[in-house]
Amino acid sequence: MARANGHVPKELTPIQAASVLFDYTTIFTLVFGGCCSNVWLYENLLILNPRIGSALTFTQMVFITSISLPAFLVWPKKAFLPQLRPRQVPLAKWALQVIVLSSGSLLNNWAYSYNVPLSVLMVFRSAGLPVSMLFGWLFMKRKYTLLQITAVLMVTLGVTIATLSNKKASATPTDAFQYAMGVCMLVVSLLCTASLGMMQERTYKRYGPCWKEGVFYTHFISLPIFLFLGNDVKQGLESLSANSTVSPTVAWSMLCGNLITQLVCVSGVNKLTSSVSSVSTNVVLTTRKAVSLCFSVWYFKNGWNAQFGLGAAMVFTGSILYSAGSWGEDAKTEKPKVE
Repeated sequence: MARANGHVPKELTPIQAASVLFDYTTIFTLVFGGCCSNVWLYENLLILNPRIGSALTFTQMVFITSISLPAFLVWPKKAFLPQLRPRQVPLAKWALQVIVLSSGSLLNNWAYSYNVPLSVLMVFRSAGLPVSMLFGWLFMKRKYTLLQITAVLMVTLGVTIATLSNKKASATPTDAFQYAMGVCMLVVSLLCTASLGMMQERTYKRYGPCWKEGVFYTHFISLPIFLFLGNDVKQGLESLSANSTVSPTVAWSMLCGNLITQLVCVSGVNKLTSSVSSVSTNVVLTTRKAVSLCFSVWYFKNGWNAQFGLGAAMVFTGSILYSAGSWGEDAKTEKPKVE
């Protein structure tokens, strides 16, 4: 993997080589350790309470807002209270992104309570390429290579095969309806993710690299939305203290661990993005998701069968082929990758 600036010294001293090795070791530890741990804790929380989605999304929004807030506070002279520093982007520009981000996060976290297995949910979370390509072609007037188009068709077919592999979903008409509703939620969540990426790209092109401001404001001004989901958030948080499977200490520790590992994961992805090409980043993240899926299937015994395995393999293979088709494109932008 090449450095982001495209220049690698022809000869490295032992100290430089050790520094580079340490940097990449740290990055891979953050990405694979942080992200895989985050997914494992996320699955445990959903198993404890399938309806914890709203509470989980709310705590994630609060946590990210709290972590980001200090960087956006200034202390004016002769003022007793801090103020938010001037924005690079008008607040109205972030408002629509807030609706899209919140909707996508909530729908993704709600899907499990509609009989969607965690394995299928994870495949969907790894399959944003078809929607992103469609939006890029429709709204950004982009052109794609034959290899990229082939890869996206493979991903689409893989998602379809994996989705239809859940035999339990068709056991009764009620199960089939619940499963169909959950899959629809995941599809809409993918549409939201692709829309958010497109809006972010346009914002950064117009106002410059300001993704940190975007992360803060899209999470901060989304908090009032949860006033309308108060009861759902309350039951989710209360279930951590009243769960019959594990003790309240263990349940709350899982939630805190999920939030912390999410921060570690995002930090690792941002470090990776700043150190290697976008193609290398996509390959590493695709590999990470495949590792998470394999671990999930093994540890939680989540609906594995040959049909699901074929579909998942097509999704991840298609993602890597798409990255290969992007080689040489200057697709690198100064913004975080969405997990």
